[in-house]
Amino acid sequence: MTDGPPRIFDARAQALHRARAARRTAERFLLVDATEGVRDRLTPVNRTFASALSIGGYAAEHLQGASAAWHCAAFGPDERLGTGAGGFDLAVSILSLHGMNDLPGALVQIRRALKPDGLFLAALFGGATLFELREAMAAGEIETLGGITPRVTPFADVRELGALLQRAGFALPVADVERTVVHYRDFNTLVGDLRAMGETNALVGRRSLSRATLAAALKHYAAKYAEPDGRLRATFDIVYLTGWAPHESQQQPLKPGSAKTRLAAALGTVEHSAGDKAKPG
Repeated sequence: MTDGPPRIFDARAQALHRARAARRTAERFLLVDATEGVRDRLTPVNRTFASALSIGGYAAEHLQGASAAWHCAAFGPDERLGTGAGGFDLAVSILSLHGMNDLPGALVQIRRALKPDGLFLAALFGGATLFELREAMAAGEIETLGGITPRVTPFADVRELGALLQRAGFALPVADVERTVVHYRDFNTLVGDLRAMGETNALVGRRSLSRATLAAALKHYAAKYAEPDGRLRATFDIVYLTGWAPHESQQQPLKPGSAKTRLAAALGTVEHSAGDKAKPG
């Protein structure tokens, strides 16, 4: 038996897909949207970040004004984050974490790379992302093969990701989601966008796709998720995570019994003890 989390993703395949995507010149509109979403959540923070960590490298290029000194790092095949000495004021990841086999462990590493009261911001695919494609592929395989093999990345929902932030030891954790529904003129255009982002199938146990299975999947996709003009709908949920490395200056919840005002007074009602309840009769 192998210790640790199960292997869902093939790190070698992911690296190949991302290297291929980096050589393409196609527009990566979802990456742009995610960057803007991170910027929107970073702008209200009244803080100067002397040193920042860009996980995956994209943030350092497109959020330069957030810090005077960016350091780029990535998770290796062993899912260890090579950050050097650490001690960053800010850590940002833009669409680079949803393919981790051990996301809780990755979040712990990021928290440890931050100084106390350092800020972590991330955007990653989650929730109902590509549910149409997942359902169509499953239907096509059941029809032609009588079973299902992994085709589309599984994504955690926003509540699960928020809980993982807290589990990893971040203070003041926040998780929220923004949904984009894209209408593609055909299936090949959707696949082209996924390739441009390095998001094609990198699941362990994947198999080649037969023409018969693909045809059955496309038939199901068109029947259930096509617009009247024939365009195919595809959903992308981008989940944004915000958390702080713990520090004594941060707001803390009150200890039980430490309230200075009774709830009854706040509500304008009369408080009775358990023994003072009116008896029937």
